[in-house]
Amino acid sequence: MAENGTTENGQPLKKMPPLPHPIKNLEVKYTKIFINNEWHESMSGKKFATYNPATEEKICDVEEGGKADIDKAVRVATTAAFQRGSPWRQMDASGRGKLIQKLADLLERDRVTIATLETMDTGKPFLQAFFIDMEGCIRTLRYYAGWADKIQGKTIPVDDSVLCFTKHEPMGVCGSIIPWNFPLMMLVWKIAPALCCGNTVVLKPAEQTPLTALYIGALIKEAGFPPGVVNIIPGYGPTAGAAIARHMDIDKVAFTGSTEVGKLIKEASSKSNLKRVTLELGGKNPFIVFADADMDLAVELAHQGAFFNQGQCCTAASRIFVEESIYDEFVKRSVDIAKKRVIGDPFDFKTEHGPQIDQKQFNKIMELIESGKKEGAKLECGGSALKDRGLFIHPTVMSEVTDNMRIAKEEIFGPVQLIMKFKNQEEVIRRANNTEYGLTAAVFTKSLDRALALSSALQSGTVWVNCYNALHAQAPFGGFKMSGHGRELGEYALAEYTEVKTVTINISPKKH
Repeated sequence: MAENGTTENGQPLKKMPPLPHPIKNLEVKYTKIFINNEWHESMSGKKFATYNPATEEKICDVEEGGKADIDKAVRVATTAAFQRGSPWRQMDASGRGKLIQKLADLLERDRVTIATLETMDTGKPFLQAFFIDMEGCIRTLRYYAGWADKIQGKTIPVDDSVLCFTKHEPMGVCGSIIPWNFPLMMLVWKIAPALCCGNTVVLKPAEQTPLTALYIGALIKEAGFPPGVVNIIPGYGPTAGAAIARHMDIDKVAFTGSTEVGKLIKEASSKSNLKRVTLELGGKNPFIVFADADMDLAVELAHQGAFFNQGQCCTAASRIFVEESIYDEFVKRSVDIAKKRVIGDPFDFKTEHGPQIDQKQFNKIMELIESGKKEGAKLECGGSALKDRGLFIHPTVMSEVTDNMRIAKEEIFGPVQLIMKFKNQEEVIRRANNTEYGLTAAVFTKSLDRALALSSALQSGTVWVNCYNALHAQAPFGGFKMSGHGRELGEYALAEYTEVKTVTINISPKKH
């Protein structure tokens, strides 16, 4: 570097923006139920506590919504907000886009506050919440703001006596049930296309992580959305979540979470009003590394794919298949990088790895690690908790994993990297597809022919080639098989939030 603030070739140096600082001792302002742009206590009078998983200390008490609160929200979303002649229904389509854009502006303004709340409630590193989660939310809102006035039907050629055309109309009231691993991002993935298409929303955040959703409720009101368009009811899955799935006046449900709960939601839909259902469920995602791959890139992205968000990702790289000629070297490098991963206080900028969400999840992960050891997998590193903190698990690498082991079949949803060996292309395709899931897959190779062949052969909703977790607002996301159905993000998501109506008009002159 030259002394005058330029690079050696004379180009000016780009200054890094200053790192954002989380808000110390942040006061939680919003803990009540948000219905009709107003804050309410629960109909039952119940509350529940939300905890900081990094300290296991209670953050605050939140109003516990139940069936009565869901009913109240649906009445508002159906009558006051969605009925013909309401401000929301009469609004010009571009007006919806402006409101969504305004909401994105408010997230941008309050980015530090929201990221601080997200870290408090989830335990994820603050810099991840600020740079990755918040950026994804803002981009998604801006993307769908642009779509609001571009959802168009078609004219259908019939004959000269008939005008036939289609309209894409909003479905009505959309129920959204949000998971705890990405509570803010998944909220935006649900409400952005729903609002863009003109629907109203009744949303239940996960009981472990309700705080950022409630904060967004305040921003929705500030942005100027009419009362009743978005309603947020914190509560538990078997009560508030089940009430959404069974409600006769909810027209569509979007759910992200476990396959087990996804089945219950589908069943509730079929037993109620056959509401439309979009499900983004579990994954046991293959990450395939051929001998000709860029080893440094593959090791780094396999590491990030396994341990990002403490492994609490439906897209986690949970089955890493490595060609046998490079297997030992890949395992060695993976262990080296895992041992260097910084684990600790999520608000410390050095921290890469926070706690698991709660004791139940922690226990499940540790039990699966033990099952892997008993079934013959080799524990290369990790596999234990931090001695001074209860919910932190060291990044864990296991080699010599075989397809019949529980850890190779079940979704662990924790910081466990499983490295498996394969001999040839046909074998790894067969093994990669030998799962009930089909969410994502990745292929690392320098061969274009091989990359194209596997991208076609792998039974996954997304296939990444020489990259991982490359998600974009404009690219659809969803799974095959028991990873769910329907798509979120991109233009494809619009079809999940609209009904297509065919209109046929006889325009022939009257016969005398």
